[in-house]
Amino acid sequence: MLDYRLLEALALVVREQGFEKAAETMHLTQSAVSQRIKQLEEQAGQVLVRRTSPPEPTRAGREMLRHYNQVKLLENDLQTTVGLGRDSGPVSLPVAVNADSLDTWFLDAVGPFMRREKVVLDLRVDDQEQTQRMLRDGEVVGCVSVEPRPMQGCRALHLGGMRYRLLASPRFMAEWFPEGLDEEHAEKAPLLTYNRKDNLQVNLLRQAIGVYPEKAPIFYLPSTDGFTRAILSGLGYGSVPDQHSAPHLASGAMVDAAPGCNVDVQLYWHSWNIRSDILERFSTDLAANAAKYLKGQIP
Repeated sequence: MLDYRLLEALALVVREQGFEKAAETMHLTQSAVSQRIKQLEEQAGQVLVRRTSPPEPTRAGREMLRHYNQVKLLENDLQTTVGLGRDSGPVSLPVAVNADSLDTWFLDAVGPFMRREKVVLDLRVDDQEQTQRMLRDGEVVGCVSVEPRPMQGCRALHLGGMRYRLLASPRFMAEWFPEGLDEEHAEKAPLLTYNRKDNLQVNLLRQAIGVYPEKAPIFYLPSTDGFTRAILSGLGYGSVPDQHSAPHLASGAMVDAAPGCNVDVQLYWHSWNIRSDILERFSTDLAANAAKYLKGQIP
């Protein structure tokens, strides 16, 4: 029999990205948490978490995490069904989502469910290409991803699409691209990029001028709101989703640096394929409401 106190320690070390923070969450000493992990590894006969910074679960550790979180989800379903734990507070659902979705449509889409159900979200944020890793590792029960195919043991629902355009301020265009976007000036103009996993600028520039300017000075800015503000301030140019850019384009504060060029990012909701009422209701609500905000983004 698995000792779920030990599994909880493993889950919190991974979630909190460290033994010290996990100990604070569990109201234990760091030594006590380490002992629980060691005991669980002795029972499993193998290492479950690499002592890196932050700690990383091994393949066996990921399987343990997936099992623990699935059991927690099913226990929450049981409590709701039979009326146990009515005063225990909201159920927490760990979910992974990309930053652009979080800052545009996601909270509006899940809001009705959260107001109706006794639920809070433990949101993990990463690029839409990376969120599926958290689901694979057992850290979350579902994720928003660009991958259409579900992993083994999971299912996928199409949510809709987000359209990205290459935008700049009028002042920036006049300074850096006085005759329009071209390869020569693109090698010198500051290019905003969310982080080193972000390929949207690459795709848009190749579409617009045929190449990606390898020597372009990159301004890394891992903040969706900060990204938009930087463009409005004339600090660089970069890709912005229509949900963010529409009012700025309408007012003239932003202009399309590459008219006719865009990248459509299709989004999917992936979740565990287990018989959980609360996960099923959340998934159904999310897909239905997301269509209201993403519908029409892809003509």
